[in-house]
Amino acid sequence: MVAFSLVAFEAFLAEEDESPVVMLNLIRLKPDGGRGRYLEYLQQAKPILVRFGAKILFGGDGMAVLTKPTVDGWDAVAVVQYPRRSAFKEMVGDPEYQEVFKIGVSAIEDIILQPLKHFDALE
Repeated sequence: MVAFSLVAFEAFLAEEDESPVVMLNLIRLKPDGGRGRYLEYLQQAKPILVRFGAKILFGGDGMAVLTKPTVDGWDAVAVVQYPRRSAFKEMVGDPEYQEVFKIGVSAIEDIILQPLKHFDALE
């Protein structure tokens, strides 16, 4: 199921908005053609991402989880960088994106969106 936590979304948007944010997408696809529909969604979403200054840094199939305890892994992963938090908000509110995302919703059984901030200590 694809649904935002409104509390978490509002807290995400309330923080500083001057630096890029990376969004980790952990995706469980529907078994009945979900992978094909998800790839179709990505192709149609790419130009919209570009319009909002976002770029896909990585996308790929999930493999077996290597750590304990044994858990089910994710079918696919996408890592997307947005120039600002507000760019993510503007994109998900965009009517063209909302139309394309209907294809994504038809493909996704479950998803986790985990925003990530860069460790300043790594510089």
